[in-house]
Amino acid sequence: MSLSAVQGKQQPVPELEDDGPSSDQAEPSTAWPSSFHYRSGTPRSRQSSPSHSPRRSSGPTPLSNSDRFSDGDSHYATTSFWGGLNVQRKSGKRKVGSAWFSKKRAERINHRLHTKSWFSGNSSSPAPISVAIQEKWRKYGKGKKPPKGNYERMLALAAHALAEGHSKPEPKDLWQEPFIPASSWKPCADQRSWEPNEGKNGYLLVTANGGMNQQRVAVCNAVVIARLLNATLVIPKFLYSSIWRDVSQFSDIYQEDHFINFLSPDIRIVKELPKELESLNLEAIGSLVTDADIPKEAKPSFYLKNIIPILLKNGVVHFLGFGNRLAFDPIPFQLQRLRCRCNFHALQFVPKIQQTGALLLQRLRHIESLPGPLDHYLVGPYAEPIKKQNEGPTKKASKYLALHLRFEIDMVAHSLCEFGGGDEEQKELEAFREIHFPALVLLKKTTKLPTPAVLRSEGLCPLSPEEAVLMLAALGFKRKTRIFVAGSQIYGGRSRMIALTNLYPKLVTKENLLTTAELEPFRNFKSQLAALDFIGCTASDAFAMTDSGSQLSSLVSGFRIYYGGGITPTIRPNKRRLASIFSKNSSIEWRVFEQRVRKAVRQTKHIQPRPKARSVYRYPRCDDCMCNMTLVT
Repeated sequence: MSLSAVQGKQQPVPELEDDGPSSDQAEPSTAWPSSFHYRSGTPRSRQSSPSHSPRRSSGPTPLSNSDRFSDGDSHYATTSFWGGLNVQRKSGKRKVGSAWFSKKRAERINHRLHTKSWFSGNSSSPAPISVAIQEKWRKYGKGKKPPKGNYERMLALAAHALAEGHSKPEPKDLWQEPFIPASSWKPCADQRSWEPNEGKNGYLLVTANGGMNQQRVAVCNAVVIARLLNATLVIPKFLYSSIWRDVSQFSDIYQEDHFINFLSPDIRIVKELPKELESLNLEAIGSLVTDADIPKEAKPSFYLKNIIPILLKNGVVHFLGFGNRLAFDPIPFQLQRLRCRCNFHALQFVPKIQQTGALLLQRLRHIESLPGPLDHYLVGPYAEPIKKQNEGPTKKASKYLALHLRFEIDMVAHSLCEFGGGDEEQKELEAFREIHFPALVLLKKTTKLPTPAVLRSEGLCPLSPEEAVLMLAALGFKRKTRIFVAGSQIYGGRSRMIALTNLYPKLVTKENLLTTAELEPFRNFKSQLAALDFIGCTASDAFAMTDSGSQLSSLVSGFRIYYGGGITPTIRPNKRRLASIFSKNSSIEWRVFEQRVRKAVRQTKHIQPRPKARSVYRYPRCDDCMCNMTLVT
């Protein structure tokens, strides 16, 4: 099969959202896995090959049977929330000592529900659901209670506190992180101490699956593998997904020439495969390698043992669906630094995205003359101050909070949690599972699973919009705070967002801030739209996530650490501790609620170097990516 034929296949691959073990487990105050992440409506999961990736039907196989790693039920699986819980099969069968739906086997979802922005009032959900949501929205507009959720009392207390607190000062650390320990880390991944790699061993093709965030990680990993194998990297390709229907390729999102030139001291990169190799049937000659052939987070030794022989024999290797297939530890220092160099320096958005992103930031801040501290790294030359004729005195830019709210139907359904919607909600979610998570439905029938109450108590349920807004109110964000919400396909639509919009009326999305004409060049290109959300979140004065393990949240928080200089705080919820606090919602007083939430969140703001085996994209505070200036003499 030729390369063009492989790339032309429509691969039903959703974006995969995970950068390793759940980040909640990596911090002392956060002990449990978290939920999915949303780029433009996608599930969090370990990355993998496409569910219908071409397999070798004939000819030599690139890896022997003993070296091949099966992904198990990878055609439907997503990441489990249930790490650390023991479940027991019915009929007295054996116990499963770790995750019932192990994160080491979790791969992807074949399909998900596509909905329009709830801000626009449109939805592609089935008609009866859409009509029901609109009816509930109209009823609430006439003074009725919100149709969903379990927090009416707490929301009322929050509204009262926000109304009375307009004259009170915000907590001192609300828009800050511990400055001295945070500012001691300086970016230094652009430093090199090796000779260029000539790529003499052959050509490396990479076709990445997923959405923008997964593809970004795959590109960085591919750069490291090319250096490790002394191979020439062909500009990576992105798989077309019949679900997302986004034909965006590398050059539609990132600047090709900058990518090639910046990494030229490290590896050799070309835009196309040589003509004499393009005609080869890579599958037939054994040069096609999918994620099923490579263990997740494989060590460099795996590639040296199994991939180098193929590369030397055939002159080319094609990684199809290349995902989370390179370990973070142990890995040589310079290779790790190269991965950081690619992520934080080599990948720059194309001018079209930069220009629109700069416009988005200007409108978020209500000012057109003062760029933020990270703008230059995100929008390049478009971050320069814009001078107008007859411009008056310089105005102070408005602060804004970016919120990444992960609450889509696939993530909600897979969690097996309850969110106050009663029988109607449970029937809807069960119907969704029947179609999209058949293995999960089967597991429910054969295995004794934890109840929704147990899941919630262990912090394994995603934060609902109601819980997210209560967290923000308890932390001290005032009612007038401008909140930018990344993504908009929230399960439940407008009725689910009533709590947020009522307590924080200055809530906006890119669809609110940019005109139809300004968004037109990005229509039907979800990866490019995701880049705008990435810019809006990364440049914010404060960034709050509802899922500390999601891919976008990981990349955004890492970027803010790398370039933020200690002045870009990130709010990471400890869902297990918050669940304990929320469980008292029928009796707890607001003052006590505030104290407990602030303590729980404050402890996640601590400054720590990258834990072992954790993502350098999320935790760049390490010698590989950043230099700790306090240690320099």
